[in-house]
Amino acid sequence: MTTRSRRDQLQDNLNRTREAIVAASSDAGRASDSVRLIAVTKTFPAADAAALVDLGQADLGENRDQEAAPKAAELAAQGREPVWHFVGRLQRNKARSVASYAHWVHSVDRVPLADALDAAATAHGRRLNALVQVSLDGDVSRGGTPVAEVEALAERIAAAPSLVLKGVMAVAPLGWEPGKAFALLAECAEKVRSVDPAAAEVSAGMSGDFAAAIAAGATMVRLGRNVLGEREPMA
Repeated sequence: MTTRSRRDQLQDNLNRTREAIVAASSDAGRASDSVRLIAVTKTFPAADAAALVDLGQADLGENRDQEAAPKAAELAAQGREPVWHFVGRLQRNKARSVASYAHWVHSVDRVPLADALDAAATAHGRRLNALVQVSLDGDVSRGGTPVAEVEALAERIAAAPSLVLKGVMAVAPLGWEPGKAFALLAECAEKVRSVDPAAAEVSAGMSGDFAAAIAAGATMVRLGRNVLGEREPMA
């Protein structure tokens, strides 16, 4: 259960974060409602996630299935139904679990994973919104498909019966100027829209660089610390 002081803290953080997103959108000449906030609740308890839902934050992000699955189940048992976004690296053997609760998977970065998610979503009788995760610097060890392979992966996702191609996702590589990184992602987004013009979502920007991401066209920003505070070190 979330205490009143924690709930108030979350409300204040949420208000400040939303105001910052609106300001960044205005600076970029964009409508205030053109950017969706994904509040990343990883390492925080289900009580915090539930409080955010009660405060009107519909979109929640998680990056590890072993934490996300029980959290999603707990909220569902309470009658709370956020939109769950899986934003972390995903192994094929976790596809069936993730497909049971996630509405969006931001980290589809290879054909075998796309196929596994498609099969899992079909088994669950669901359709999953899928984003092509791009490795902007080509170091796929940190997740993402190489820039040169974005279009081919997008085509595979678009052809999958239980996946819905929605756009692209990336993390700005360490040491890169954010504007450069997100400009390259915008080029990748154009490639995906050539596969399906409706696949216009761009998931980019975290706590330190979301304004630059919005300036480059991000439609979703993935923010944790801004909303929930500092995280404890992950085990």
